[in-house]
Amino acid sequence: MDQDETRPPELATGRAPTRSGELREQLEQMILDGRLAPGERLDEMELARRFGLSRTPVREAIKALLAIGLVETRGRQGTHVAVLSIPALIEMFDVMSALEGLCARLAARRATPAERAAMRQVHEELVKAYETGDPVTFYKINQKFHDLLYEAAHTHFIADQALQLRRRIGAYRMRATYQPGRMLGTLSEHVRIMDAIDAGDPEAARKAASDHVQLLGDQLTDFISSLPANLSRA
Repeated sequence: MDQDETRPPELATGRAPTRSGELREQLEQMILDGRLAPGERLDEMELARRFGLSRTPVREAIKALLAIGLVETRGRQGTHVAVLSIPALIEMFDVMSALEGLCARLAARRATPAERAAMRQVHEELVKAYETGDPVTFYKINQKFHDLLYEAAHTHFIADQALQLRRRIGAYRMRATYQPGRMLGTLSEHVRIMDAIDAGDPEAARKAASDHVQLLGDQLTDFISSLPANLSRA
């Protein structure tokens, strides 16, 4: 996958980012890492003051976030960070599981030695983050691991769809990562994925990556029970 595929349009085309584009990136990252929680209201005037901008680039940034489903409008209540229903959330995790599996399957056939080595190196960084008990750093490094998996798949459309969906469920996926025992489980599951890719076994890689993302059984019920009322709709 080309690096430009993961970049905002203004960067992918070589143009300097606009103020609205820069703000969109900032707000998107704040949503993904939980600084802006699902259901939180986005007030244009407050954001304009906070970032030292006029309301026009703020309005454009919010419009861009609406287009990718990260925020939603609620009539007179204004714009809020999107809140997903539990059924929709489960479906999205199922789709994410399928997409990650496809990427791993392709990576088992297409990954270069350098790409496989890069995944191992990032995994070692993840182990260190786990050992230091730093969940925020762990989550960020975990994203890097999955980015490398997409790149090793040498695909375009599938990786792009996976990235878009990851944005939609980022805040929820982060909560799933922070469930008790989940970070340790992530480490062993990554090893299964890497071993299958190194062995050139597409089906084993697909199953390992799909199982890694999917929420099933007790893991699913524990995740749902961890969601505060304002993070999901029934």
